[in-house]
Amino acid sequence: MDDVELKRELERAHADSFGWAMACCGRDRDDAEEVLQTVYLTVLDGRARYNGRSSFRTWLFGVIRLTAASERRKAWLRGLLLEREAGRRKREAGILAPHSFAAPDAEVELESRRQSLGHSLAQLAARQREVLQLVFYHDLTVEEAATVMGVSVGSARTHYARGKARLATLIGNSREL
Repeated sequence: MDDVELKRELERAHADSFGWAMACCGRDRDDAEEVLQTVYLTVLDGRARYNGRSSFRTWLFGVIRLTAASERRKAWLRGLLLEREAGRRKREAGILAPHSFAAPDAEVELESRRQSLGHSLAQLAARQREVLQLVFYHDLTVEEAATVMGVSVGSARTHYARGKARLATLIGNSREL
């Protein structure tokens, strides 16, 4: 695939790619934009190469998923290092850490179907949520979702079936509330 065709494919898949990046980044728009920019740079400079073993879109979703996971690990490590450094400095200065108070829980609004669905999806296991997002929101097959997720087709089918069953139960329970 030449550079012109590669750019055309990236442009064609942008809207769905952004939606998948949002899902991989916990619906944080800034993180999703950063991940997507990193993915595009990685693809355009050749560090990630499409080999044709799956559809371009399936391959791209896999790159987005791996990049988002890598960025989460980096952010977690930075946070851990900053905490350690802050603790070390406080000990050196002889300062006690101030008490931290947890922010009050946000109220969950179940008035709209969308909020109910989002709440129910959040309660699913990560793999179940991923496969359902890929199949229902991004119109991938379960087989393509398995490729994106880096799991076997059988595993993806299991997560898909269990996720649908659990989601049906959760949505049913939220309507009763």
